[in-house]
Amino acid sequence: MAQWLEDIELGNRIDLGPWRMEEAEMIAFARKYDPQPFHIDPEAAAQSHFGGLVASGWFTVACWMRAMMKHRNGQEVKYEKSSEEPGPRPQNGPSPGFINLKWPYPVRPGDIITFSGTTSEKLLMKSRPGWGIIRSLNEGFSQHGEPVLQFTGQSMVTCKTKS
Repeated sequence: MAQWLEDIELGNRIDLGPWRMEEAEMIAFARKYDPQPFHIDPEAAAQSHFGGLVASGWFTVACWMRAMMKHRNGQEVKYEKSSEEPGPRPQNGPSPGFINLKWPYPVRPGDIITFSGTTSEKLLMKSRPGWGIIRSLNEGFSQHGEPVLQFTGQSMVTCKTKS
């Protein structure tokens, strides 16, 4: 659900639930977008420094995004004009990119990854009055507690008042 920049609380955590990493999906993704032997060939992967098949980091990010969109679509509320709330509604804008992407531990077939996002920073945009940027620490942890994904995501949101 879209919120005004001023109404977004820092430290708010969104749990995106567990996500099972399926071998067939990992391989299909890697064949198309990251065709390194340790992502697409179990025999070659066994001889690699990983000692077995591992997911492309980009696949892990794509799974995080799929989990986030599933969460967002489940949370969407359509605003209706009413006498109590006249005027414009908050909007979400595009993402200007992410910061500090890391894949500290490999993801293996069958791993259950728990994804989350925690709001960490709010910034006013000097180049676009009436808009701000929300930064969130986004993470994924394996069933063993290992961090498998970390990055700071950014998204643009509207402000209640123009600065």
